[in-house]
Amino acid sequence: MASFVPTDPDTLEEQRLYTSARMVEVQCLDCLAKVTAKKNSDHHTSIQWSTGARAACPELCRRTRPDGRDSHQACPRMTASIDAAVRSGEIPVGADDGY
Repeated sequence: MASFVPTDPDTLEEQRLYTSARMVEVQCLDCLAKVTAKKNSDHHTSIQWSTGARAACPELCRRTRPDGRDSHQACPRMTASIDAAVRSGEIPVGADDGY
């Protein structure tokens, strides 16, 4: 449970921008799972996995721990798909607006 739940409209908008601004839908070139992603720099990628995308990714399904908790390792096939989207210009690198 969150210890702080923002209610100020400016804070809520800042939170929305931080978590969803510039996110682009990317489909895995292998398993067809869809995530949203953005590149803040050449070395920093943010990826949002939905429950459906996690279930569709065979790599992530293999990595579920015996205690049922999720693994936090990347899927190399999705990483390659995101890199391809960056090379094609679908995902811009960097943010002029700070998000």
